[in-house]
Amino acid sequence: MDIQRRNLLKAGMALGAVATAEYGAQANDSEPVIIPAFSGQRGLRIANFSSRSSSQSALGIVTDSGFVIHIAQEARRQKLMLAFEPTSMLSLLNAGDVALAQLQQLMSHARPGGLTVSQVKLLSPIPRPQSNIYAVGWNYLDHFEEGKNARADKSVKEYPKVPVFFSKGTQTMNGPFDSIPYDASYSTAIDWEAEIAVIIGKKGKNIPESEAMNYVFGYAAYNDTTARDVQQKRHSGQWFKGKSLDGHGPMGPWIVTANAVNLQDTRVICRVNGVQKQNASYEQMYFKIPVIISELSKGLTLLPGDIIATGTPSGVGYSRNPPEFLKPGDVMETEITGVGIIRNRIA
Repeated sequence: MDIQRRNLLKAGMALGAVATAEYGAQANDSEPVIIPAFSGQRGLRIANFSSRSSSQSALGIVTDSGFVIHIAQEARRQKLMLAFEPTSMLSLLNAGDVALAQLQQLMSHARPGGLTVSQVKLLSPIPRPQSNIYAVGWNYLDHFEEGKNARADKSVKEYPKVPVFFSKGTQTMNGPFDSIPYDASYSTAIDWEAEIAVIIGKKGKNIPESEAMNYVFGYAAYNDTTARDVQQKRHSGQWFKGKSLDGHGPMGPWIVTANAVNLQDTRVICRVNGVQKQNASYEQMYFKIPVIISELSKGLTLLPGDIIATGTPSGVGYSRNPPEFLKPGDVMETEITGVGIIRNRIA
């Protein structure tokens, strides 16, 4: 366990913000669910979860102290008619500012106590995306440089002048603590790519950079897990298939509303078996989020609930000498500071 992570654990425990979770078949083992302090203004952590006694999912608000406010139950207690379906994050996102105002009301009048994150199973905030996950390639200069010799396509030598987009299939979505499938008959070169996920909050097309952040609902931790042998060899450098294997896109552990995240203080970190592999700041991102949203929305309508993975920094496995890849039993942690940590075992 590195020093930064140990200090975060200590700080969280001091604040009562760490709860030990036991997720059965999930990848946590005895590791705690860490609830980092907001880096921006006061906001919300909105989770999708199920109880131990039921497979039905529900939406909840995760408090600083690790309690989960069950939105539907609390709304019934407060006699509040919700503007969205409290089992669907997409419904909540489509309700926009009205939904946020209702969540703030529920939060401010909620009864103390209730379920904790140790008593629920945290699911992907958007388990069934309405469209492919949008993703940005080569969005950190050092990542572009580290991959030059390893890429199948040697023709790309200069850094792109606009963001490079690709997509991942919807079936890649996985929970924040669920196992990532490993099929050695198809790929033995599974790689990590820690990223900030942007969740779009309202419909837009041809969005100016100056207005782009108004379309961001919130952020989550995301890992663009990639089968490099499929991407670089079997499909000759074409990205879609190598990045679209089932379950190769864990996200979570919740969505933190945009106002609660100070991007300038945000870092993107990946650890494998406790060893840090990636650590970079948002400031190192070449095309910042307003540029990404503006460019992506040119001629293409973005909808509430769309997910944009904003690119990974240097430190990926395939560019190392010798290359390093995930194997069964490995645990991959993806941390977005001020947002949260997801933890996935390769199985």
